[in-house]
Amino acid sequence: MADSLPLRWLYLDLNSYFASVEQQLNPELRGRPVVVAPVMTDSTSAIAASYEAKAYGIRTGTKIWEAKALCRDLVVVPGRHDEYVRFHHKMIEEVNRHVPVTNVCSIDEVACRLMDNENSPAAAADLAAAIKAGLAANVGTCLTASIGVASNRLLAKMAADMKKPDGLTILTDEVRRARLERLPLSDIPGVGRAMEKRLAAAGLVTMAQLLAMSAGEAKHAWGSVWGERLHRLLQGHEVADVPTVRRSIGHSHVLGPEKRPLPIARLVARRLAMKAGTRLRRADSRAGWLGLFVKGEARGTKWKAGVKLPQVMDSISLVEAVEGLWARMAAEFPHRRLLQVGVVLAELSAASSAQADLLDGDALLGARTDQRRLALSAAMDKMNQRFGRDAVTLGHDADGATRSRGPAIAFTRIPELAEFHE
Repeated sequence: MADSLPLRWLYLDLNSYFASVEQQLNPELRGRPVVVAPVMTDSTSAIAASYEAKAYGIRTGTKIWEAKALCRDLVVVPGRHDEYVRFHHKMIEEVNRHVPVTNVCSIDEVACRLMDNENSPAAAADLAAAIKAGLAANVGTCLTASIGVASNRLLAKMAADMKKPDGLTILTDEVRRARLERLPLSDIPGVGRAMEKRLAAAGLVTMAQLLAMSAGEAKHAWGSVWGERLHRLLQGHEVADVPTVRRSIGHSHVLGPEKRPLPIARLVARRLAMKAGTRLRRADSRAGWLGLFVKGEARGTKWKAGVKLPQVMDSISLVEAVEGLWARMAAEFPHRRLLQVGVVLAELSAASSAQADLLDGDALLGARTDQRRLALSAAMDKMNQRFGRDAVTLGHDADGATRSRGPAIAFTRIPELAEFHE
């Protein structure tokens, strides 16, 4: 067809990534059902499952005790996030040998824009085969990928999900609509259970209905302009990305049994504030708000609150804010053992845009105090970078109680390698 939309995007999704890295690093795990856990306790949930484990119905989010009940031969391993980042960079390097990586979408997903000499179905299939062979030869035989090719990035991602593991799906104009109509609405990225219910209330329950809608009807069903954008994307057209701005910096930690008593969990929260502060300074930013959240051991028990900050970027002020919120939490939250703690910084601004208040009182951070605290925080950053994590602390390293294996992986954010030494 002369007016067919060209294939413009190749999307690569590594299969069962964390578990596959563990199998690559330890040959004894290959061919066995493996789950990766954030901490070695049965009360936590799997953050990844190998395909051998998925055959038993084990998925990301399955409780470890439940996973063990489903598969008596299950192997549980602790997450090694520094290794996942290392393999991520090896994967990027290998894909770049064949086609430039245009977007790093997550720790295990990348998107590549195809040129005119790369975007015929035959050329795209050859390119996908070369990438898969390169991954096996230069990254690891356990690292397989599902690849989707389509006219826009969203459709390429959906195509990559259509055949797993180690699949290749090319959505040309001729097959796009028929392939999409077979999918549930939940296969659209961003459509979760809450959105499915909302769409059902508007009478939209199948992909075929959505594809038959006008752009205006899709906008009405979604209740926002995203519905109109999504309609165009599903029809195969490209839509310009909406620029994104970093709005927060945060860290959370699932606590092992030894860290769950309140006094030790408090030290973990202090450490998370320090880690967030180091990232804040590396981003040359200030924060105007700090939030603390906790989960109790009892199912469904949570507490969260936040406090305004005078646009700070030093660790001392952040730890002070955490201490104030912790005292409030201890008074309001009846549970004495915690399952998870987290700290988040928000209302971010460029460091150069903030003007420290000249008043140096209890409530306002004066310019002189700000400079002293910032200089001390920067000195601590240098000491920890040179001599190792927690070489200098602010009272959070109770005999190693808060040492961890590095930052947790957010699937949509790849930590900087420096974070594994903080």
